[in-house]
Amino acid sequence: MTDRGQRMLKHTVRRTHQLSAESIAKDLQTSCGLQISTTTVRRELHGMGFNGRAAASKPYITKCNAERWTGL
Repeated sequence: MTDRGQRMLKHTVRRTHQLSAESIAKDLQTSCGLQISTTTVRRELHGMGFNGRAAASKPYITKCNAERWTGL
């Protein structure tokens, strides 16, 4: 993949970060004319440091629990 293609890929991901690899590949094919496969998109994104992870769900801290922890 060329440097220009990598810049376009990074720009696309930062603009809309909840797209799948298939939709990113289609977007790059239509907007830039790049012929790129979904496997290449995944490999390049992983190499750039973008990883598909879901945020861990954390419980809300109530006022009562916050007072308990700050009171110790």
